[in-house]
Amino acid sequence: MAVSATPSSLSTFSSLSIYTPPPRSSLFTNTQFPSLSPTLSLSLSTKLKPIKAQEQEQDQEPTIIDQDTIFFTNDDPEGVSTFDPPEIPEGYVPPPSFDDGPEETEDEIAAAYEELYGPAYSGVSLLGNDINVMDSKVKKSGALGKIKKEKVRDGFDERVIQVRRVTKVVKGGKQLHFRAVVVVGDKKGQVGVGVGKAKEVVAAVQKSATNARRNIVTVPMTKYSTFPHRADGDYGAAKVMLRPASPGTGVIAGGAVRIVLEMAGVENALGKQLGSNNALNNARATVVAVSQMRQFSEVARDRGIPMEELWK
Repeated sequence: MAVSATPSSLSTFSSLSIYTPPPRSSLFTNTQFPSLSPTLSLSLSTKLKPIKAQEQEQDQEPTIIDQDTIFFTNDDPEGVSTFDPPEIPEGYVPPPSFDDGPEETEDEIAAAYEELYGPAYSGVSLLGNDINVMDSKVKKSGALGKIKKEKVRDGFDERVIQVRRVTKVVKGGKQLHFRAVVVVGDKKGQVGVGVGKAKEVVAAVQKSATNARRNIVTVPMTKYSTFPHRADGDYGAAKVMLRPASPGTGVIAGGAVRIVLEMAGVENALGKQLGSNNALNNARATVVAVSQMRQFSEVARDRGIPMEELWK
């Protein structure tokens, strides 16, 4: 039995067969982004393409898009550019050549070298400098490769009274240092006491010696190398008693008092420590007692009377 198609059914069938859905937008197409810059739009579209499309484009020759290229049409690339130097001014005299000058003698070369680097080690100075000046500037290394500084040569001798270990309690634990007490003097009436702390004994002694040189006092003495009169001094809890002595007595004292008097150049004296055995306080008490002493001539001058009137 044949089926006859009605016009309505044919129209419906034709409409269904002819209808095609609209194309769906895909992220993997070569979509340009008009709102972005051309370079950024091209990079985004390249990254969003499928892998096969990227491989096909890689096989093709890349196209270079350079919008900043500037072409100079006025220049001739095959032409030869020449440099035109400026004209020489009138009255110009060229400087003499280095090789045309007189040759320097060996003495002039040695003098120039000495002016720049100091005197040579040969022992000859053309400028009259000290040939040993370089030896004093050289850093000498002591034990364990540490730098050892040279002693200051100013006429003062150094004597170490005491070296002690001291600790400082901090947040992370204890810090160990050394404290040194040093007496310096020239044995001619000048003496000083100093104290210093450092992480090493040598550095502590150097610091204390420097501090002692800043606290120099003058000790009044008679022609018999003794004190002109009695004196007592105290520093903190330490008390020191000093008395003059006849020639040939010597220094009868102990501890820090004896060292201070010997470094001052006192040969005949009596000393006694009272109240404390602290070496630093006793040394400073001795300096205080010595500072209170005055010569008879100074007292007579201040009073305005002759020295003979002092014993009446």
